[in-house]
Amino acid sequence: MPDMENIRTGRHCTFVMHVHLVFVTKFRHKVFGDVHLRRMEEIMRAVCTDFECELVEFNGEDNHVHLQVNFPPKVAVTKLVNSLKGVSSRRLRQEFDDLTPHYWRANKLWAGSYFAGTAGGAPLSTVKQYIEQQNRPA
Repeated sequence: MPDMENIRTGRHCTFVMHVHLVFVTKFRHKVFGDVHLRRMEEIMRAVCTDFECELVEFNGEDNHVHLQVNFPPKVAVTKLVNSLKGVSSRRLRQEFDDLTPHYWRANKLWAGSYFAGTAGGAPLSTVKQYIEQQNRPA
């Protein structure tokens, strides 16, 4: 079970939900330097705050980034992803002239696809075993 300090509450629920996101650049081109990644983390942290999410961890390389986000059940991951990618692409294009050549025909920095995986909590086998061992009335 999760640590009690990590449990969040909403109006009608109690939750701990984390997602691991990976975004890659269009055509996996090597685009980012440290200055870009530092600014991107700030931008993505602000977007997460707007969605009442918490950017727990952020890091990346020259052609992709990884995020761990703690989010409430009312947030659709697809909407969060679209906002993270859209806002970061637009803001980075405005702030860094050196990135302009990497915005291909459709003015997109990111590839259209992304990875999203659940993270944290107990392994699925442990959850399954916990549910199986409930004392069901006869």
